[in-house]
Amino acid sequence: MISALNRLVDLVEEHLTEELDVPAVARALGTTEYHLRRMFSSLAGMPLSEYVRRRRMTVAAGAVVRGEDDLLGIAVRYGYGSTEAFGRAFRAVHGANPGDVRRDGGPLRTQPQIRFRLTVEGSIPMDTRIVERPAFRLVGHAARVPLIHHGVNPHIQHLITALPQEEHVRLKALSDTEPAGLLQISDDVDPDSTEGSALTYVHGVAVSLDTPAPEDLHAIEVPAGMWAVFRVAGSYPQALQQAWAATATEWFPSNPWRLRPAPSMVSVLERAADFSTATCELWLPVEPT
Repeated sequence: MISALNRLVDLVEEHLTEELDVPAVARALGTTEYHLRRMFSSLAGMPLSEYVRRRRMTVAAGAVVRGEDDLLGIAVRYGYGSTEAFGRAFRAVHGANPGDVRRDGGPLRTQPQIRFRLTVEGSIPMDTRIVERPAFRLVGHAARVPLIHHGVNPHIQHLITALPQEEHVRLKALSDTEPAGLLQISDDVDPDSTEGSALTYVHGVAVSLDTPAPEDLHAIEVPAGMWAVFRVAGSYPQALQQAWAATATEWFPSNPWRLRPAPSMVSVLERAADFSTATCELWLPVEPT
């Protein structure tokens, strides 16, 4: 995976003045666009689209300072139809207008070219199992919420606490297949994992396909497939979020699996009364590389 990501970075440089066909690149690298984007954003700390924009504006700034062309010519060269559109993208990266930078030589905020390297870590083994599951259904209460990488998501917290206690009991009674019990379900997640992007969060349970879904609950049909299940124990939600990040930085680069599009799920096995600590299972949909 590391070599695939570095080849992707090389191709970004080769195609800075045009749109990069990411699906075609993923196929040529023997992976999927979904997995490639997820791994890039997890390891680089920014979405691929944001990296491309920063690199494009970094190189364009050189053309602006050197006075190679008029601003419209530079804008068109880097894929913008007008100096206004180019100026907005330029200001978003550098915090200054192209005309001011041409006159003053700055300020400029450079995005260096990223290189991915495998660091030997993994001193703490990850408690993982691979599970093959037939098709099943997820049912529960759903809401569109923003993705938050660190700390408690108040939008999710509001959804759960607004439900009466008897509704949690009803949901638990519906659960009849693995993963068992109440689940934290994330669906329709942006492949770039951009913080603040919208996802569908479901507070619900897994049921077999022949179990009728109550009409008042949101339902997701989950096709048959493989799942990587990570067992996590510690402070909540910090330990869970750290484990989620470690799957990208440690587990996927060293194992013959990649993410596939499907909901991810968290099952809480044990927890403290105040939910300060918990033992959880993180279920990620995978397929062989």
